[in-house]
Amino acid sequence: MTQPGRVVSVNVGMAREFEHAGRPARSAIWKLPVAGRVAARGVNLAGDDQADRQAHGGPDKAVYAYAVEDARWWQSQVGRTFAHAEFGENLTTEGIEVNDALVGERWAIGTAVLEVSEPRVPCWRLGVRMNDPKFVGRFTQALRPGPYLRIIVEGDVGAGDEIRVVSRPDHDLSIRDVFRIYTRDRSECGRLIDVPQMSEAWKRWARDVLGRTRSEAKDISEPCCS
Repeated sequence: MTQPGRVVSVNVGMAREFEHAGRPARSAIWKLPVAGRVAARGVNLAGDDQADRQAHGGPDKAVYAYAVEDARWWQSQVGRTFAHAEFGENLTTEGIEVNDALVGERWAIGTAVLEVSEPRVPCWRLGVRMNDPKFVGRFTQALRPGPYLRIIVEGDVGAGDEIRVVSRPDHDLSIRDVFRIYTRDRSECGRLIDVPQMSEAWKRWARDVLGRTRSEAKDISEPCCS
């Protein structure tokens, strides 16, 4: 197994109300680092929430991870530093290749075991969080989405915990690959269907794309943004 990474910060947040484009809106993208141990149970970390459960959250998107290495890359692009949790992540990580993680790869963190499930697909809320409506497009182009994780074994996590990769599946589909296929190379979407650990939402999207290719159908079920 590779050298373990570590958790730099554990971040949670509840939904808040704000105004967007002249209309009321809600989001829980504003996370804050917390001290001590945090329980990973069910479909969330303790103290964390999602404002729109149809688009966000659920078992396949229980925990979101983003790396300090990617935040530093963004610093070089935009000329400012990024605080832990500014990308809306629950786990700020260091020393582990989060975007090259394979779908279905499992991480042991603290007493919990989490499984890499799918990439983050950004929506307008990220632009609001960054105070830059163009940031969503830049984020998409950068191919640094970060992974969502399922909670396989409930436990607790905390800043300073090692991230140990305890198993890898027998395929080569990474988080970056899924995001690239979705945003650029949809001719490869059949790869998603062949991966047992790929969520049903993403498999359904891939089948819809393949069906459109064959029949030129207009309506495609998109995987939810976040």
